[in-house]
Amino acid sequence: MEKNSARLRYRHIQLNLEKGTIETGTEEITLSKNELMIFSYLLKNQGKIVTREDIMNYLWDTQEFIDDNTLTVNINRLRKRLADVGLGDCIETRRGQGYILL
Repeated sequence: MEKNSARLRYRHIQLNLEKGTIETGTEEITLSKNELMIFSYLLKNQGKIVTREDIMNYLWDTQEFIDDNTLTVNINRLRKRLADVGLGDCIETRRGQGYILL
C-alpha cells in the first residue's frame, strides 16, 4: 500500500478517499460510505487479521447495538465491487478471527 494524500494504492487500483471511489486507470467505481471505510481500514491494516468487532467499532462508534449481519452485508458488497476490478479474492475470512486483506 502506498499513501499519496487522499489516495491509497493497492495492487493495480487506487482508493480515492476524497471521492469515495476505486480507480483502475480505465474505470472508476463508487463505493458506499461503509464500503469505503471498511476497505480503507483493511488497507491500513493490510496483512493483519482485523476482528469483526474492530471493524464494527470503526464504522459505528456507538454504544447502540448494530446487527452483526449488517457488517456481513457490507463486506459482501465490498467484495463484489472488488471482484468487478479483478480483486475478488483479496479479502479473506478467517473463521472465528475476522478478516484479512491479502
